[in-house]
Amino acid sequence: QVQLVESGGGLVQAGGSLRLSCTASGRTFVNYVMGWFRQAPGKEREFVAAISWTGATTYYADSVKGRFTGSRDNAKNTVYLHMNSLKPEDTAVYYCAADGDYARVSLTARDYDYWGQGTQVTVSS
Repeated sequence: QVQLVESGGGLVQAGGSLRLSCTASGRTFVNYVMGWFRQAPGKEREFVAAISWTGATTYYADSVKGRFTGSRDNAKNTVYLHMNSLKPEDTAVYYCAADGDYARVSLTARDYDYWGQGTQVTVSS
């Protein structure tokens, strides 16, 4: 079992920045690919970013590419999502997730085994 706890969400004006953190406990963090997903009211959960177990490989949704950066600190069992130039359409609950198959970096929610409880990000116009 892996327990994931997100933090860092909040209310920010358009154009602002936030940094989300997700800290893992339980099994060895380094064995997991980490992903970030988000879900806005009335919409499906969507992929945001994925970070390989080394942190060397990252993938981003087109909607956030160039604005968001994913990173991880395996010594701290923590993955981050740095969000810049935020837009009102970025408003959502953001979830981190862990995939135990570290041979792939999946963009698909169903491939992830463990999920955090989510943190709300609200961007005002």
